[in-house]
Amino acid sequence: MLPWKRVLRSLVALLLTAVAVLVPVTEATASESAARSSGLNDYSCKPSTAHPRPVVLVHGTLANSVDNWLGLAPYLVNRGYCVFALDYGQLPGVPFFHGLGPIDKSAEQLDVFVDKVLASTGAAEADLVGHSQGGMMPRYYLKFLGGAAKVNALVGIAPDNHGTDLNGLTKLLRYFPGAEDLLTKATPALADQIAGSPFLTKLNEGGDTVPGVKYTVIATKYDEIVTPWRSQYLSGSNVRNVLIQDLCPLDLSEHAALGLVDRIAFHEVANALDPARATPTTCASVIG
Repeated sequence: MLPWKRVLRSLVALLLTAVAVLVPVTEATASESAARSSGLNDYSCKPSTAHPRPVVLVHGTLANSVDNWLGLAPYLVNRGYCVFALDYGQLPGVPFFHGLGPIDKSAEQLDVFVDKVLASTGAAEADLVGHSQGGMMPRYYLKFLGGAAKVNALVGIAPDNHGTDLNGLTKLLRYFPGAEDLLTKATPALADQIAGSPFLTKLNEGGDTVPGVKYTVIATKYDEIVTPWRSQYLSGSNVRNVLIQDLCPLDLSEHAALGLVDRIAFHEVANALDPARATPTTCASVIG
């Protein structure tokens, strides 16, 4: 085996397994308890007249339905929303860290989950909010799996809608024969998210959006994962692209923080879910 292949295989293995060994089970249990206390995945919840659609949260790569939403889930629950989150893209033997399987198959899991939420709540449509891959993957569901008939709005927080070049690092793969094949076999979702991948080519061919769905993209110019950051933006009708620094120049959030803890971004999510009651998003929204 070539030395670079040994390095790449070792990195992938570390990425998928080392954290699972190092993170104690008690930490995962604590996260699950926090999620339950936050009101997430309460299947007895019935949408109100003010917020008639359940919100489905879609985590990002290497995240899960609990940890990705410890900030946003209670933020929305406290504002009267029924909030649900799924796990998707699991790989065998890799606990807690999901969003790694083929993205088209992950979209099928989202399809099943949305149906479950709609059946439970009695709602005709849901709203989707996703972070990173979770902001892009639902577009496959909307475009190819009939999701547009069941979804009112998609809000993407730092979504890799047109892939990423990781500040040019992915371009180096072409110089290492077999590297992309190895990446595809070990972690299909990572390969799918490389700018120009067959998956993204299919997803974006013929336009970024589908009729009947409202789209919001919330981006940060300090994103170090989805690069260049402008590639997150969508084109088409019913699209609103937002740069968080245009709302608050002092906001220094990068890719992860934008979805995990940024209450300015959370305020903009709430505006997108309920535009009729939207209020201006500013630096002061952090205390809202």
